[in-house]
Amino acid sequence: MPDHTPPAELYRHSLRLLLDKDIPAWVGLWAEDGVMEFPFAPPGRPRRLEGRGAVAGYMRDYPDHIDLHDFPDLRIHQSTDPGTIVVEMRGVGRVVATGRPFDMTYIAVVTVRDGRFTSYRDYWNPLAVLEPGLEFAGGGAR
Repeated sequence: MPDHTPPAELYRHSLRLLLDKDIPAWVGLWAEDGVMEFPFAPPGRPRRLEGRGAVAGYMRDYPDHIDLHDFPDLRIHQSTDPGTIVVEMRGVGRVVATGRPFDMTYIAVVTVRDGRFTSYRDYWNPLAVLEPGLEFAGGGAR
């Protein structure tokens, strides 16, 4: 994506890549020193990933765990910082291991600089990982 891509457009593009299960392209949207955080991660789960390589390693097998079908209820709010957005959304699909439905609500605070994600704080429900088959529910659930 071009360096001048607005954060909301970059974020929407990232969701399309996740639906296409194109994790390498999704990781390519990250700055080399980008940071992904999971403030509500339960004990034993990562709370912070530093650098594109760490994000890539974390997300590499995501499609093997969660088969995403849609992101309904997407709302993107612009903050007072033009490079930062607040996103409300749901991710729906199925849990690959069990075939059970997957439906997770997320709020993310995302900062973009020069057309790349530099900061992504993912707020999700950590209780969901207590359900069988959701060992990788999203966010910090791995």
